[in-house]
Amino acid sequence: MVVSDYLVPLGLILTVLGLWFSGSDRVQRMHQQVGVFVALTAMALSSLAVFLINIGYSRLRPFETYNELALLFYRPTDPSFPSNAVAAAAGLSAAVWGINRQLGTSMLTATIVWGLARIYAGVHYPSDVLASLGIGIVAAFLSFKIRDLLNPIPTWVVKIARLFCLA
Repeated sequence: MVVSDYLVPLGLILTVLGLWFSGSDRVQRMHQQVGVFVALTAMALSSLAVFLINIGYSRLRPFETYNELALLFYRPTDPSFPSNAVAAAAGLSAAVWGINRQLGTSMLTATIVWGLARIYAGVHYPSDVLASLGIGIVAAFLSFKIRDLLNPIPTWVVKIARLFCLA
């Protein structure tokens, strides 16, 4: 169940959605909503990095290399290294950690457990998951730098969203 592409990603997305609508006052809610933009940017940057790596390097998955491994679910068609799923989840989780340590720690823990389950299932090698965690963390760091460069823009977007009762 944990290895699937549904349980952990859905939990992470619902957590980020909850973060968007939570906050004890307007200032904290604004901080968290801008943080959600940072998290989504980190997820996008992680996926972009994996895409660019896969252009130059493609590695077969463990179940394709070792015939004695039984695949526990559908056959992924993209390369094994790095794990796009884990990189995106790590970027999202690390960015949330940057705005809410407790929530981010829970999300990073779920991401690591998910990555370990994918290793156990023969979908990834340990190096695929480790590299993906690194990509996600770097993407989160870069996303905070991008936020600092574009500082008023995310705040304006949230204020416009509030006009339409979306925030």
